[in-house]
Amino acid sequence: MCKKLVFVILFLAFVCACKTERPIENRIKQDIEVLADDKLKGRATGTEGEMLAASHIANRFKELGILPKGTNEYIQAFTFTPKTDPHAEVEYGKGNGKQSVTGRNVIGYIDNKADNTIVIGAHYDHLGMGQEGSLHRGEPMVHNGADDNASGVSVMLYLADKLLDTNTENNYLFIAFSGEEMGLLGSNYFVKNPTIDLTKVNYMINMDMVGRLKKNKTLAIYGTGTSPSWQEAVEKANSEHTFDFKLNPSGVGPSDHTSFYLQDIPVLHLFTGQHVDYHKPSDDLEKLNYDGMLQIANFIHRVISQVNSKEKLAFTKTVNESDDTPRFKVTLGVIPDYLFDGKGMRIDGISENRPAQKAGLQKGDVVVQLGEHEVTDMKTYMRALSKFENGNKTTVKVDRNGEIIEAEITFFGKKKK
Repeated sequence: MCKKLVFVILFLAFVCACKTERPIENRIKQDIEVLADDKLKGRATGTEGEMLAASHIANRFKELGILPKGTNEYIQAFTFTPKTDPHAEVEYGKGNGKQSVTGRNVIGYIDNKADNTIVIGAHYDHLGMGQEGSLHRGEPMVHNGADDNASGVSVMLYLADKLLDTNTENNYLFIAFSGEEMGLLGSNYFVKNPTIDLTKVNYMINMDMVGRLKKNKTLAIYGTGTSPSWQEAVEKANSEHTFDFKLNPSGVGPSDHTSFYLQDIPVLHLFTGQHVDYHKPSDDLEKLNYDGMLQIANFIHRVISQVNSKEKLAFTKTVNESDDTPRFKVTLGVIPDYLFDGKGMRIDGISENRPAQKAGLQKGDVVVQLGEHEVTDMKTYMRALSKFENGNKTTVKVDRNGEIIEAEITFFGKKKK
């Protein structure tokens, strides 16, 4: 117990040593260096590493002069028993002893005495030493999650500082969510147990994996159909054409904005794309684009400025694309480029000893046909995969720098996580 206490004290001393005066731009990298440090052992929900991360975020809120808005100062704790049935719902407050896990949302508030409140969120938990969801195969290793999602938390903290004295027509609630990797548990708990009046929430902005902006400056924004105001605001905020957008109207997706959308709240979710280090120990801080994160943070601030003088945004329901997503039993063993907007499915990474590598496919190849099935986008790619079983063989056609390459593929079953 004494050793743990000493460790906590030394760690918090390290955090304090990282503090600098403005410019606040420097803090994006400094916050990530703390959150993605090996000492936190991957910030798995309910672990000591996650508690240390929560302490850092709470201290940053306090340092900025942002008010606590949890149930215990900045912390909103929730206890649950992890699911054994993937189709069951988590019951909060259930479980005891070794079975139960306690996550902690970290919540800060800027009170501008306004009628409505903007929620800005990002999850800070990750996969620890490689728990369920990890794509790493081998001995347990620290999954630091620098992009997923220390990047989003650092941008959130940057915005918390930047919004202290600007755009005062709304209040601001900043939430670092726990339990996202286990099924959006922290955000789901918050909307069911809010610490403010949810009917007064104007909209919610979520940052999940915003640390890998590529040279082509492609930025995915989901939720643009959840309010009639979003399309114009996003375009005007990009007046200098900093980004090439990939817009998706749906308010439902695999991140915390979904919990708010399901409460009829307009949402935006920003994302710089999938990569080969996703859910692996190699998602580390030296691979991040820090200037890109700063550009994204300032873009979000401009979006807020665009709608700041308007009344509460209107909410619109969107088509849930996951409802008609085909189920498939096989995989090529590739990382798709979700930001690619050309014809086909562009490969952004190749997994070792999987069908794509064995067939000689390469990063950058664009899959245009699987067997007799034409591939024009991600949905048709998944639909094509759904037609095959484990052990099936077929031909795959890819566009490689303008040349159509054909190869034979033998499908494996999807890896169990």
